[in-house]
Amino acid sequence: MAYRSAEHPAGDRVVLCAECDWLMRLPARELGQSAHCPRCHHHVAEAAQPNAQQPLAWAIASLLMLALVFVFPFLGFSSSGVGHVMDFVDSARSLIHYHYGELAAVVLATTVVLPALYLAALVYLYGGIQLGRRLPGSVAIARTLRPLEPWMMSDVFIVGVLVSLIKIMSLADIHIRTGFVVFCIYSVMLIRTLTLVDWTSLWDAIAPAPSMVPVIRGASGRSQGVVACTACHTPFVINRGHCCPRCGKRHRAHAVNRLQLTWALLATAVILFIPANLYPVLYTVQLGNPQPQTIAAGVLGLWHHGDWPIALVIFTASIVVPLSKIIALAWLCIKARATHMDHAMTNTRLYRMTEKIGRWSMIDVFVVSILGALVHAGSLISIRPGVGTIPFAGVVIVTMVAALTFDTRLLWPDTSRRCSTSHTRDPIG
Repeated sequence: MAYRSAEHPAGDRVVLCAECDWLMRLPARELGQSAHCPRCHHHVAEAAQPNAQQPLAWAIASLLMLALVFVFPFLGFSSSGVGHVMDFVDSARSLIHYHYGELAAVVLATTVVLPALYLAALVYLYGGIQLGRRLPGSVAIARTLRPLEPWMMSDVFIVGVLVSLIKIMSLADIHIRTGFVVFCIYSVMLIRTLTLVDWTSLWDAIAPAPSMVPVIRGASGRSQGVVACTACHTPFVINRGHCCPRCGKRHRAHAVNRLQLTWALLATAVILFIPANLYPVLYTVQLGNPQPQTIAAGVLGLWHHGDWPIALVIFTASIVVPLSKIIALAWLCIKARATHMDHAMTNTRLYRMTEKIGRWSMIDVFVVSILGALVHAGSLISIRPGVGTIPFAGVVIVTMVAALTFDTRLLWPDTSRRCSTSHTRDPIG
């Protein structure tokens, strides 16, 4: 079934860039075409899809594949005649066993819980479109989906598994089981599902755009008191209720206190980064003798054993990326307060890169969860998590939140000069 049209055709739609605050007309998109902001080149509309069938089918298939992950064994381990086979849930169960329940919650939430909720919500929304009607709660469900996307880390978990296996290959024999293969397939299918979601058409189908008032395109939203909803991305003039007229979500206006929140989160990340690197993130227990290992010690150990590619991966993901993200966000906060805004495009690109790479620091947390669940050979050898894993996970989460709270529109001047289009008064929701 094709998407239903909104009250106004796509060629008459005006959109507000979420990154540079530029008002522009969204041209009609052909199938497979996406749209970018002419000012900062940010995606303002995903690739147009012909109907709801493809994303619905992929979402259902991804859910079924995720269910199969829990059916089959995940990985196998054997050393000196002693073996152990782990299921996927064991990666969280072992953390709970060692009294790291908060880490277990993070592992399960980022790998299966949030993706499962996301996929189930897509099935509900697209199922309603297929039936030709809006199901109860569709707007509220759609409003909560996009914020979940950065926190779905099944692809990062796969890299964490591979790093774990390479770290212990010299200690024992490793066996890839069916569950891991199924998880890899599920992860690929999840990514494919995300690329098929056309949010512009999806919102048009479940909540047509509201009535419109004239605004000037080719100018910033701030200059006209216009903001974009963070949920449905509908631009609208700031109203007394501070709510989006389309989906009801409260809007966030331009305010410098968002920088204060980002600064506070960065300060928290710096504080957490110290114990995360001073305390061990795991213990290798051989013949009853525990050997603590910090992040830096783990990197040096891999390097001395000749596994320098993996050592570089861990060093980059666990040390370079968190530090670089803190420094980059601090620099952007300083530039956002500057009186004269220069290099706005360069700073925006820096922000995009910072936001994208932050999630990959979670590799070390996943490595600890996998090794703690997999390596069990009685008194011969075992691995358990260390206290340093908790502040390290905190660094990753806090820096990700800091990036999400930073308002890139503050990097761009509040101006009404022309970009690629002339000043034209257009209707807007």
